[in-house]
Amino acid sequence: MARQVITTLIDDLDGKPADRTVEFGIGGVKYTIDLSEANAGKLRTSLDPYIEAGRRLGRSGPASPTSRPASRSATAPNRRQENREIRDWAAQNGFEVSVRGRIPQEVLDAYRTAHR
Repeated sequence: MARQVITTLIDDLDGKPADRTVEFGIGGVKYTIDLSEANAGKLRTSLDPYIEAGRRLGRSGPASPTSRPASRSATAPNRRQENREIRDWAAQNGFEVSVRGRIPQEVLDAYRTAHR
């Protein structure tokens, strides 16, 4: 007997088709949510300032196969481009910033203040 199981993801925010399951944590509690590409992007964009300012502790468990590769590819190019723009702005405005590594918080704060 053959069996075919089809799993359909539904976006937990708007009820439309979802593209992936996203994992995140806060306050020591881990959450998982099914989201469309658009809603996953909104979540990441809203968390970006906190991720940039925070310290990474590492992963506490295995990643969901549907969340990790897509989430990296969706945000990495955007963050890299933004970091390039911040580094260029910093150099033009008298800040010393290395070409690699973490951008100092004072530079991030000054950049964000200047671009409001």
